[in-house]
Amino acid sequence: MSMRTYAVVGGILICAVLLGSCEKSNQQAPPKSEPQPSGTSVTPAQQPPAGTPGEQITSTAGQKTEVAGQVRDEQLVPLDIKLPKPQFVGTPTNIAVPNLEKPLGHPRPPFLAPVGTRNVAFQKPVSSSDEQPTIGELAMVTDGDKDASEGSYVELGPKVQYVTIDLKAMHTIYAILVWHYHKQPVVYNDVIVQVADDPDFVSNVNTVFNNDIDNSAGRGVGKDMSYIETAEGKLIDAKGVQGRYVRLYSRGNTANELNHYIEVEVYGKPVK
Repeated sequence: MSMRTYAVVGGILICAVLLGSCEKSNQQAPPKSEPQPSGTSVTPAQQPPAGTPGEQITSTAGQKTEVAGQVRDEQLVPLDIKLPKPQFVGTPTNIAVPNLEKPLGHPRPPFLAPVGTRNVAFQKPVSSSDEQPTIGELAMVTDGDKDASEGSYVELGPKVQYVTIDLKAMHTIYAILVWHYHKQPVVYNDVIVQVADDPDFVSNVNTVFNNDIDNSAGRGVGKDMSYIETAEGKLIDAKGVQGRYVRLYSRGNTANELNHYIEVEVYGKPVK
């Protein structure tokens, strides 16, 4: 920078230019924040955009997803979920269940998952804690039939019961969608969903959903909310956990002590 000074010498005005220098500050501008990865999952790490119900969502390229503890670039697209015909209309009343979530009042927003994600549970083998169901067969859990009509569901006995789906190979799982029984507005108790590497659920067990608030099912206390059965089913964000077996628990419902399953879909990709 320069600075001018003036002085009078012998009656003559003299102008002098003084040259100076300025030092750079030792402080640096704050670094730009790195973009935070948008996870694909249950706390939930991946939430679909709200949008307008029925609005078409285009694919999103270059987003980062957290899968099995690793962050990688992914192209995310909405899951192609086919819903059954609704069996009841309106808002259910007089269901006295603690920690019950309120109905959305509009269609569920799309769920985004990596390209190539599909229902890997379709026609996969199913076992159960109740090997002789009262109604139906265990194969109905993964047969693709989501209607609540007679002959479309399996009925298990009272108390805590579970079904286990063998995906036949290790998969990265992004979402699990379950329909218990949606012909009437009921709430199923102690819904717990786990993923594991082995059929005995000893190795690498991950709980992706648990709404048992008092540990009455004996699988630990959960913080997820209870919900009313609808034709949309319950979509559970699985956080991209990896495993071969998916197990779903329940302990009766608000209408009776029995346990029902119409369909379970597991959306994932094989582990390479």
